[in-house]
Amino acid sequence: MPRVCLITPGHLASTPRVLKEADALAAAGYDTHVVSGRHFGPGDPLDEEILARAAWRSMRVDFRDGRPGVLRRKILRRLARKLLSAVHAPSLAARAHHAETFTLAHAAASLGADLYLGHCLAGLPAAALAARAAGTRYGFDIEDFHDAETHEAATNPAERRIRRILQQTFLPNCASLTAAAPLIARATADAYGVNAQVILNVFPRSHAPAEPLMPAPITDARPARIYWFSQTVGPGRGLETMVEVLAHMRTPAELALRGFSAPDYRAELSARAARAGLRRPIQFLDPAPAGEMVRLAATADLGLSIEETSPRNRDLCLTNKLFVYLLAGIPQLLSNTRAQTMFAPEVGAAGLLADPNQIDETARTLDAFFGNPTRLAESRAAAWRLGQEKFCWDVEQYAFLNVVEQALGASRGHG
Repeated sequence: MPRVCLITPGHLASTPRVLKEADALAAAGYDTHVVSGRHFGPGDPLDEEILARAAWRSMRVDFRDGRPGVLRRKILRRLARKLLSAVHAPSLAARAHHAETFTLAHAAASLGADLYLGHCLAGLPAAALAARAAGTRYGFDIEDFHDAETHEAATNPAERRIRRILQQTFLPNCASLTAAAPLIARATADAYGVNAQVILNVFPRSHAPAEPLMPAPITDARPARIYWFSQTVGPGRGLETMVEVLAHMRTPAELALRGFSAPDYRAELSARAARAGLRRPIQFLDPAPAGEMVRLAATADLGLSIEETSPRNRDLCLTNKLFVYLLAGIPQLLSNTRAQTMFAPEVGAAGLLADPNQIDETARTLDAFFGNPTRLAESRAAAWRLGQEKFCWDVEQYAFLNVVEQALGASRGHG
Protein backbone atom coordinates (compact mmCIF):
# COMPACT_ATOMS: atom_id res chain seq x y z
CA MET A 1 0.00 0.00 0.00
CA PRO A 2 1.13 3.60 -0.57
CA ARG A 3 2.86 5.57 2.17
CA VAL A 4 0.94 8.58 3.50
CA CYS A 5 2.52 11.15 5.81
CA LEU A 6 0.48 13.60 7.88
CA ILE A 7 2.24 16.77 9.08
CA THR A 8 1.26 19.08 11.94
CA PRO A 9 3.32 21.65 13.86
CA GLY A 10 1.29 20.90 16.99
CA HIS A 11 1.44 18.14 19.55
CA LEU A 12 -0.43 14.96 18.67
CA ALA A 13 -2.79 15.56 21.59
CA SER A 14 -3.74 18.98 20.24
CA THR A 15 -4.67 17.77 16.75
CA PRO A 16 -7.51 15.22 16.97
CA ARG A 17 -8.21 15.37 13.22
CA VAL A 18 -4.68 14.15 12.56
CA LEU A 19 -5.17 11.22 14.95
CA LYS A 20 -8.48 10.19 13.39
CA GLU A 21 -7.09 10.38 9.88
CA ALA A 22 -3.96 8.44 10.84
CA ASP A 23 -6.06 5.74 12.51
CA ALA A 24 -8.33 5.47 9.45
CA LEU A 25 -5.40 5.27 7.05
CA ALA A 26 -3.61 2.62 9.10
CA ALA A 27 -6.79 0.56 9.45
CA ALA A 28 -7.26 0.77 5.68
CA GLY A 29 -3.79 -0.68 5.17
CA TYR A 30 -1.79 2.44 4.25
CA ASP A 31 1.78 2.75 5.47
CA THR A 32 1.00 5.70 7.72
CA HIS A 33 3.40 8.15 9.35
CA VAL A 34 2.74 11.29 11.39
CA VAL A 35 5.27 14.11 11.71
CA SER A 36 4.34 16.40 14.60
CA GLY A 37 5.81 19.12 16.75
CA ARG A 38 7.03 18.99 20.33
CA HIS A 39 7.14 22.39 22.00
CA PHE A 40 4.93 22.34 25.14
CA GLY A 41 6.09 20.25 28.10
CA PRO A 42 2.63 19.41 29.52
CA GLY A 43 1.65 18.02 26.12
CA ASP A 44 4.28 15.26 26.23
CA PRO A 45 2.45 12.85 28.59
CA LEU A 46 -0.71 13.13 26.48
CA ASP A 47 1.28 12.42 23.33
CA GLU A 48 2.90 9.38 24.97
CA GLU A 49 -0.51 7.93 25.82
CA ILE A 50 -1.57 8.30 22.19
CA LEU A 51 1.61 6.69 20.86
CA ALA A 52 1.27 3.73 23.22
CA ARG A 53 -1.84 2.68 21.27
CA ALA A 54 -1.07 4.00 17.79
CA ALA A 55 -1.10 1.63 14.81
CA TRP A 56 0.95 4.12 12.78
CA ARG A 57 4.49 5.44 13.04
CA SER A 58 5.44 8.78 14.51
CA MET A 59 8.27 11.27 14.15
CA ARG A 60 8.21 14.15 16.62
CA VAL A 61 10.22 17.26 15.80
CA ASP A 62 11.50 18.81 19.01
CA PHE A 63 11.58 22.60 18.87
CA ARG A 64 11.39 23.40 22.55
CA ASP A 65 13.37 26.42 23.73
CA GLY A 66 16.99 25.52 24.27
CA ARG A 67 17.14 22.81 21.62
CA PRO A 68 19.90 23.15 18.99
CA GLY A 69 19.02 25.57 16.22
CA VAL A 70 15.70 26.72 17.68
CA LEU A 71 16.87 30.22 18.61
CA ARG A 72 18.54 30.68 15.21
CA ARG A 73 15.33 29.68 13.41
CA LYS A 74 13.28 32.09 15.52
CA ILE A 75 15.66 34.90 14.57
CA LEU A 76 15.35 33.92 10.90
CA ARG A 77 11.56 34.01 11.27
CA ARG A 78 11.66 37.59 12.55
CA LEU A 79 13.96 38.57 9.68
CA ALA A 80 11.68 36.89 7.15
CA ARG A 81 8.69 38.84 8.47
CA LYS A 82 10.57 42.10 7.91
CA LEU A 83 11.75 41.18 4.41
CA LEU A 84 8.30 40.02 3.35
CA SER A 85 6.95 43.55 3.53
CA ALA A 86 8.95 44.30 0.38
CA VAL A 87 9.27 40.88 -1.31
CA HIS A 88 6.56 38.46 -2.47
CA ALA A 89 8.28 35.12 -1.80
CA PRO A 90 6.46 31.95 -0.71
CA SER A 91 9.63 30.56 0.94
CA LEU A 92 9.91 33.71 3.05
CA ALA A 93 6.21 33.51 3.91
CA ALA A 94 6.62 29.89 5.01
CA ARG A 95 9.46 30.83 7.36
CA ALA A 96 7.72 34.01 8.51
CA HIS A 97 4.60 32.08 9.49
CA HIS A 98 6.31 29.37 11.54
CA ALA A 99 9.98 29.11 12.48
CA GLU A 100 9.94 25.31 12.11
CA THR A 101 8.21 24.93 8.73
CA PHE A 102 11.39 23.82 6.99
CA THR A 103 12.37 21.53 9.88
CA LEU A 104 9.01 19.76 9.61
CA ALA A 105 9.31 19.59 5.82
CA HIS A 106 12.81 18.10 5.99
CA ALA A 107 11.70 15.45 8.49
CA ALA A 108 8.69 14.54 6.38
CA ALA A 109 10.67 14.44 3.12
CA SER A 110 13.03 11.87 4.64
CA LEU A 111 10.12 9.42 4.78
CA GLY A 112 9.61 9.40 1.00
CA ALA A 113 5.82 9.34 1.20
CA ASP A 114 3.52 9.00 -1.81
CA LEU A 115 1.20 11.66 -0.37
CA TYR A 116 1.78 14.35 2.25
CA LEU A 117 -1.21 15.78 4.12
CA GLY A 118 -0.68 19.08 5.92
CA HIS A 119 -2.62 20.19 9.00
CA CYS A 120 -2.66 23.67 10.55
CA LEU A 121 -1.49 26.43 8.23
CA ALA A 122 2.21 25.69 8.81
CA GLY A 123 1.50 22.17 7.58
CA LEU A 124 0.53 23.47 4.14
CA PRO A 125 3.97 24.73 3.00
CA ALA A 126 5.65 21.89 4.94
CA ALA A 127 3.64 19.31 2.99
CA ALA A 128 4.30 21.09 -0.31
CA LEU A 129 8.05 21.31 0.32
CA ALA A 130 8.24 17.67 1.43
CA ALA A 131 6.31 16.54 -1.64
CA ARG A 132 8.59 18.57 -3.91
CA ALA A 133 11.67 16.95 -2.35
CA ALA A 134 10.15 13.47 -2.65
CA GLY A 135 8.77 14.03 -6.15
CA THR A 136 5.23 13.21 -5.04
CA ARG A 137 2.03 15.11 -4.19
CA TYR A 138 0.44 16.84 -1.22
CA GLY A 139 -2.90 17.82 0.25
CA PHE A 140 -4.20 20.00 3.03
CA ASP A 141 -6.91 19.95 5.67
CA ILE A 142 -8.57 23.38 6.07
CA GLU A 143 -9.57 23.05 9.69
CA ASP A 144 -9.98 26.83 10.08
CA PHE A 145 -10.59 29.83 7.85
CA HIS A 146 -6.99 30.96 8.09
CA ASP A 147 -7.52 34.49 6.77
CA ALA A 148 -9.47 35.27 9.95
CA GLU A 149 -8.37 32.46 12.26
CA THR A 150 -7.39 34.94 14.98
CA HIS A 151 -7.90 38.64 15.58
CA GLU A 152 -4.28 39.24 14.57
CA ALA A 153 -4.71 37.29 11.34
CA ALA A 154 -7.73 39.41 10.46
CA THR A 155 -6.33 42.82 11.38
CA ASN A 156 -2.52 42.75 11.21
CA PRO A 157 -1.44 43.64 7.63
CA ALA A 158 1.82 41.68 7.86
CA GLU A 159 0.07 38.57 9.18
CA ARG A 160 -2.64 38.85 6.52
CA ARG A 161 0.00 39.10 3.79
CA ILE A 162 1.82 35.99 5.03
CA ARG A 163 -1.35 33.91 5.13
CA ARG A 164 -2.55 35.04 1.73
CA ILE A 165 0.81 34.30 0.06
CA LEU A 166 0.89 30.79 1.53
CA GLN A 167 -2.64 29.95 0.47
CA GLN A 168 -2.45 31.59 -2.95
CA THR A 169 0.74 29.67 -3.67
CA PHE A 170 0.03 26.21 -2.29
CA LEU A 171 -3.74 25.60 -2.18
CA PRO A 172 -4.32 25.46 -5.96
CA ASN A 173 -1.73 22.68 -6.35
CA CYS A 174 -3.15 20.40 -3.67
CA ALA A 175 -4.01 16.89 -4.84
CA SER A 176 -6.52 16.68 -1.98
CA LEU A 177 -8.38 19.32 0.00
CA THR A 178 -10.65 18.76 2.98
CA ALA A 179 -12.38 21.26 5.26
CA ALA A 180 -13.84 20.99 8.74
CA ALA A 181 -17.12 22.81 8.09
CA PRO A 182 -19.28 23.84 5.12
CA LEU A 183 -18.86 27.58 5.69
CA ILE A 184 -15.08 27.24 6.04
CA ALA A 185 -15.00 25.41 2.71
CA ARG A 186 -17.19 28.10 1.13
CA ALA A 187 -15.15 31.02 2.47
CA THR A 188 -11.89 29.43 1.29
CA ALA A 189 -13.41 28.75 -2.12
CA ASP A 190 -14.48 32.39 -2.41
CA ALA A 191 -11.02 33.62 -1.42
CA TYR A 192 -8.82 31.20 -3.38
CA GLY A 193 -10.97 29.45 -5.99
CA VAL A 194 -10.44 25.94 -4.59
CA ASN A 195 -12.98 23.27 -3.65
CA ALA A 196 -12.68 21.16 -0.52
CA GLN A 197 -14.54 18.06 0.63
CA VAL A 198 -16.17 18.70 4.01
CA ILE A 199 -15.05 16.21 6.67
CA LEU A 200 -16.78 16.97 9.96
CA ASN A 201 -15.05 16.98 13.36
CA VAL A 202 -16.71 13.74 14.45
CA PHE A 203 -15.26 10.93 16.58
CA PRO A 204 -15.31 7.10 16.57
CA ARG A 205 -18.12 5.20 18.25
CA SER A 206 -15.47 3.42 20.30
CA HIS A 207 -14.96 6.68 22.23
CA ALA A 208 -18.56 6.66 23.45
CA PRO A 209 -19.80 5.01 26.64
CA ALA A 210 -21.11 1.48 26.22
CA GLU A 211 -24.68 2.73 26.61
CA PRO A 212 -26.44 6.08 27.05
CA LEU A 213 -26.31 7.52 30.56
CA MET A 214 -29.28 8.95 32.42
CA PRO A 215 -28.23 11.15 35.35
CA ALA A 216 -30.28 11.44 38.53
CA PRO A 217 -32.91 14.22 38.72
CA ILE A 218 -31.59 17.74 39.25
CA THR A 219 -31.91 19.01 42.82
CA ASP A 220 -30.05 21.38 45.13
CA ALA A 221 -27.99 18.41 46.24
CA ARG A 222 -27.41 17.27 42.63
CA PRO A 223 -27.14 20.44 40.52
CA ALA A 224 -27.19 20.44 36.74
CA ARG A 225 -23.66 19.85 35.48
CA ILE A 226 -22.80 22.31 32.69
CA TYR A 227 -19.65 21.22 30.84
CA TRP A 228 -17.14 22.82 28.47
CA PHE A 229 -13.71 21.66 27.30
CA SER A 230 -10.88 22.77 25.08
CA GLN A 231 -7.10 22.56 24.89
CA THR A 232 -6.95 25.92 26.66
CA VAL A 233 -9.38 27.47 29.11
CA GLY A 234 -9.08 31.20 28.57
CA PRO A 235 -10.63 34.45 27.37
CA GLY A 236 -12.45 34.93 24.06
CA ARG A 237 -14.39 31.67 24.29
CA GLY A 238 -17.68 32.94 25.75
CA LEU A 239 -17.03 31.64 29.26
CA GLU A 240 -17.32 35.05 30.89
CA THR A 241 -20.84 35.42 29.51
CA MET A 242 -21.83 31.90 30.54
CA VAL A 243 -21.05 32.49 34.21
CA GLU A 244 -23.49 35.40 34.03
CA VAL A 245 -26.13 33.15 32.45
CA LEU A 246 -25.71 30.45 35.10
CA ALA A 247 -25.90 33.04 37.86
CA HIS A 248 -29.28 34.19 36.50
CA MET A 249 -30.74 30.68 36.36
CA ARG A 250 -33.21 29.39 38.94
CA THR A 251 -32.07 25.82 38.30
CA PRO A 252 -29.24 24.67 40.60
CA ALA A 253 -26.23 24.47 38.31
CA GLU A 254 -22.46 24.11 38.39
CA LEU A 255 -19.93 24.87 35.66
CA ALA A 256 -17.11 22.43 34.86
CA LEU A 257 -14.27 23.48 32.53
CA ARG A 258 -11.63 21.06 31.24
CA GLY A 259 -8.29 22.07 29.71
CA PHE A 260 -5.02 23.87 30.41
CA SER A 261 -5.73 27.08 32.32
CA ALA A 262 -3.49 29.78 33.72
CA PRO A 263 -3.84 30.50 37.46
CA ASP A 264 -4.53 34.17 36.75
CA TYR A 265 -7.41 33.33 34.43
CA ARG A 266 -8.89 30.83 36.89
CA ALA A 267 -8.83 33.48 39.59
CA GLU A 268 -10.29 36.13 37.29
CA LEU A 269 -13.16 33.93 36.06
CA SER A 270 -13.93 32.69 39.58
CA ALA A 271 -14.06 36.25 40.87
CA ARG A 272 -16.37 37.24 38.05
CA ALA A 273 -18.65 34.30 38.82
CA ALA A 274 -18.78 35.27 42.49
CA ARG A 275 -19.65 38.88 41.62
CA ALA A 276 -22.41 37.65 39.30
CA GLY A 277 -23.89 35.56 42.09
CA LEU A 278 -23.01 32.05 40.89
CA ARG A 279 -23.62 29.98 43.99
CA ARG A 280 -21.25 27.08 43.28
CA PRO A 281 -17.53 27.42 42.53
CA ILE A 282 -16.34 26.71 39.01
CA GLN A 283 -14.67 23.32 38.61
CA PHE A 284 -11.38 23.54 36.70
CA LEU A 285 -10.58 20.04 35.45
CA ASP A 286 -7.28 18.71 34.18
CA PRO A 287 -6.74 18.09 30.46
CA ALA A 288 -7.32 14.52 29.33
CA PRO A 289 -6.37 12.33 26.35
CA ALA A 290 -8.38 12.93 23.17
CA GLY A 291 -9.70 9.37 23.30
CA GLU A 292 -11.35 10.00 26.66
CA MET A 293 -13.12 13.29 25.89
CA VAL A 294 -16.44 11.72 24.88
CA ARG A 295 -16.75 9.48 27.93
CA LEU A 296 -15.75 12.35 30.21
CA ALA A 297 -18.51 14.52 28.74
CA ALA A 298 -21.19 11.82 29.07
CA THR A 299 -21.86 12.49 32.76
CA ALA A 300 -22.82 16.12 32.11
CA ASP A 301 -26.39 17.40 31.85
CA LEU A 302 -25.52 19.97 29.18
CA GLY A 303 -22.52 20.64 26.96
CA LEU A 304 -21.58 24.14 25.87
CA SER A 305 -20.84 24.88 22.20
CA ILE A 306 -20.66 28.62 22.76
CA GLU A 307 -18.53 29.95 19.95
CA GLU A 308 -18.32 33.69 19.44
CA THR A 309 -18.75 35.47 16.12
CA SER A 310 -15.35 37.19 16.12
CA PRO A 311 -12.84 36.53 14.73
CA ARG A 312 -14.69 35.39 11.61
CA ASN A 313 -13.34 31.85 11.81
CA ARG A 314 -15.32 31.27 15.01
CA ASP A 315 -18.47 32.29 13.18
CA LEU A 316 -17.81 29.74 10.41
CA CYS A 317 -16.54 26.71 12.32
CA LEU A 318 -18.18 23.57 13.67
CA THR A 319 -15.95 22.53 16.54
CA ASN A 320 -15.01 19.21 18.12
CA LYS A 321 -17.28 20.02 21.06
CA LEU A 322 -20.47 19.87 19.04
CA PHE A 323 -19.79 16.31 17.91
CA VAL A 324 -18.27 15.13 21.20
CA TYR A 325 -21.53 16.01 22.95
CA LEU A 326 -23.61 14.17 20.36
CA LEU A 327 -21.50 11.03 20.66
CA ALA A 328 -21.58 11.32 24.45
CA GLY A 329 -25.38 11.39 24.29
CA ILE A 330 -25.86 14.72 26.04
CA PRO A 331 -27.82 17.85 25.03
CA GLN A 332 -25.93 21.01 24.19
CA LEU A 333 -26.34 24.76 24.08
CA LEU A 334 -25.36 26.17 20.69
CA SER A 335 -24.52 29.85 20.40
CA ASN A 336 -26.06 31.48 17.34
CA THR A 337 -23.00 31.74 15.09
CA ARG A 338 -23.64 31.46 11.35
CA ALA A 339 -22.29 27.91 11.21
CA GLN A 340 -24.16 26.64 14.26
CA THR A 341 -27.40 28.35 13.29
CA MET A 342 -27.18 26.61 9.90
CA PHE A 343 -26.34 23.28 11.56
CA ALA A 344 -28.94 23.49 14.36
CA PRO A 345 -31.68 21.70 12.35
CA GLU A 346 -29.31 18.73 12.02
CA VAL A 347 -28.91 18.63 15.80
CA GLY A 348 -32.67 18.94 16.28
CA ALA A 349 -33.98 18.02 19.73
CA ALA A 350 -30.43 17.35 20.95
CA GLY A 351 -29.60 21.06 21.00
CA LEU A 352 -30.75 24.47 22.16
CA LEU A 353 -29.90 27.43 19.94
CA ALA A 354 -29.55 30.73 21.77
CA ASP A 355 -27.64 34.00 21.97
CA PRO A 356 -25.71 33.77 25.27
CA ASN A 357 -25.21 37.53 25.22
CA GLN A 358 -28.96 37.77 25.91
CA ILE A 359 -28.29 36.66 29.46
CA ASP A 360 -31.80 36.71 30.96
CA GLU A 361 -33.37 35.11 27.90
CA THR A 362 -30.78 32.34 27.76
CA ALA A 363 -31.18 31.70 31.49
CA ARG A 364 -34.94 31.34 31.02
CA THR A 365 -34.40 28.97 28.09
CA LEU A 366 -32.19 26.73 30.20
CA ASP A 367 -34.55 26.86 33.18
CA ALA A 368 -37.44 25.75 30.96
CA PHE A 369 -35.31 22.96 29.53
CA PHE A 370 -34.11 21.62 32.87
CA GLY A 371 -37.59 21.96 34.32
CA ASN A 372 -39.02 19.47 31.82
CA PRO A 373 -37.83 15.89 32.60
CA THR A 374 -39.52 14.47 29.51
CA ARG A 375 -37.74 16.92 27.24
CA LEU A 376 -34.43 16.21 28.98
CA ALA A 377 -34.80 12.49 28.33
CA GLU A 378 -35.84 13.02 24.71
CA SER A 379 -32.89 15.35 24.13
CA ARG A 380 -30.39 12.83 25.48
CA ALA A 381 -31.95 10.07 23.37
CA ALA A 382 -31.76 12.25 20.25
CA ALA A 383 -28.11 13.09 20.88
CA TRP A 384 -27.21 9.44 21.39
CA ARG A 385 -29.01 8.40 18.20
CA LEU A 386 -27.31 11.08 16.09
CA GLY A 387 -23.90 10.25 17.51
CA GLN A 388 -24.24 6.54 16.93
CA GLU A 389 -25.92 6.58 13.52
CA LYS A 390 -24.80 9.71 11.70
CA PHE A 391 -22.23 12.01 13.25
CA CYS A 392 -19.42 9.59 14.01
CA TRP A 393 -16.04 8.86 12.46
CA ASP A 394 -17.14 5.30 11.63
CA VAL A 395 -19.35 6.91 8.95
CA GLU A 396 -17.37 10.05 8.09
CA GLN A 397 -14.00 8.34 7.58
CA TYR A 398 -15.10 6.84 4.26
CA ALA A 399 -15.42 10.29 2.72
CA PHE A 400 -11.89 11.07 3.90
CA LEU A 401 -10.47 7.78 2.62
CA ASN A 402 -12.11 8.42 -0.74
CA VAL A 403 -10.35 11.79 -0.98
CA VAL A 404 -7.01 10.12 -0.25
CA GLU A 405 -7.65 7.33 -2.76
CA GLN A 406 -8.47 9.85 -5.47
CA ALA A 407 -5.35 11.91 -4.66
CA LEU A 408 -3.14 8.83 -4.85
CA GLY A 409 -4.79 7.76 -8.07
CA ALA A 410 -4.06 11.19 -9.52
CA SER A 411 -0.50 10.93 -8.22
CA ARG A 412 0.07 7.58 -9.92
CA GLY A 413 -1.44 8.92 -13.11
CA HIS A 414 0.73 12.04 -12.85
CA GLY A 415 3.83 9.91 -12.38
